[in-house]
Order: sequence, then structure tokens, then C-alpha cells
Amino acid sequence: MNHPTIVIIADQNEHARDIVARWQTERTVPAFTLLNSELWDPALSAPCDLAIVFGIREDRASAILAAFDGRNIPCIFIAEKDATVHFFRSNFPRVLVLHQHDAWLDSLVVLATEVLRRVDASARAKKAEAAAQQTQRQAALGKYMLETRHSFNNALTSVLGNAELMLLEPSALPAHVREQVDTIHSMALRLHEMMQRFSSLESEMHFAERESQIETRGRSQAYVSGS
Repeated sequence: MNHPTIVIIADQNEHARDIVARWQTERTVPAFTLLNSELWDPALSAPCDLAIVFGIREDRASAILAAFDGRNIPCIFIAEKDATVHFFRSNFPRVLVLHQHDAWLDSLVVLATEVLRRVDASARAKKAEAAAQQTQRQAALGKYMLETRHSFNNALTSVLGNAELMLLEPSALPAHVREQVDTIHSMALRLHEMMQRFSSLESEMHFAERESQIETRGRSQAYVSGS
């Protein structure tokens, strides 16, 4: 993740300012978008890596958390009361609920940093999986071409051999037929040269397949160890 984006939804500006100010002391500072609950619109909101919701009415907070949960966006809700903590943990099990206590800003930064790290690891794993699937599709196509190479070469050898036999006695053929046979012979030679390249292609594909498997295993292990 090159530069993560965090959306902070808070009806009191000082809450959002406190969070941003605390983050400025960290080595890596994400990009922030600050909104209040009245301005936030799920249909118009830009994509983000993490949402932080704080200091808004419970009914409004429920709607906002449900929207982020439906879009599979990680969300941290900061609750001011014990009853609120219990309510949101019960109704939104995937939302991370943080109780507002004396050191809540430090706890928030630590928790959010871990969430962003996991989001980044998950995105990298999905990208590696997509690349591996693309490689597998290409390998399947190449394998099919290699498997049909033998049959194609047999047919090509027959065409090339018969064309050469006909050209051994050019006087026995009309001029226009001789030109056509000569064209067939030339094209067959070109196809034969193209098929010879498949010999080197086969070894290259085996090498690429092994490299892809090694890379996929490495990325998967890195993701598991980071989870």
C-alpha cells in the first residue's frame, strides 16, 4: 500500500483534529478525509482503506457502520459509554469498537496501523493470486499448443514432402500449378521454422511455471505470517 487513506466521520471537529494531530507524530502518516455525519453519503464517498467513526448519534452511527460493513471496508468505532460498546459489538461483530479512555488516541493509532498493515497484506496476496491465475491460464494454452505440436508436425511433413516430390519434375506441371506448389512449399517451410521454436518455448514455460509457484508460495507465507 503506497499511501493509505482514512476517512474520519465525526460531528465534533476537535475529535477529528485530535486524531490527525496524534498521527503526525508517527513515521508514516496516511491521507485523511474529514467529514461529519450529515455530509457523509455512501453513494458519493470516495474509496478508502479504513474508516474511523466517532462522536455521532447511535442511530446515525448504525447506518454508517452498516454501509461500511456492506462494502467490506474495515471500520473502527470509538464509543464513549460502556453500554454503547456492548451494543455495537453485538450488532456489528466485524467492526472494531474502541472504548474512549485516557490513552484512547494511542490505542487508536496502534489498532489502525495494524488494520492498515493487514489490508495491505491482503491486497498483495490477492494480486499475487491473480497473477498466478493468469500465468496458469497462459501455461494451459501453451501446454495445449505443445501437445498438438507432434500431430501438426506430422501433417506439415506430409505437405512439405509431397510438395518437394512434385517440384522434382517441374516440367510435368503447368506453369501456374508449379507456382502454386512452390508457394505451398515455401509456406510449409516457414511453418516448420515456426514449430521449431516450440522446443525452446517448452523449456521456458517450465521455468516460468516453477518461478511462479515459488513466488506464490512466498507471498502466501508472508501473508500468513503477517496475519
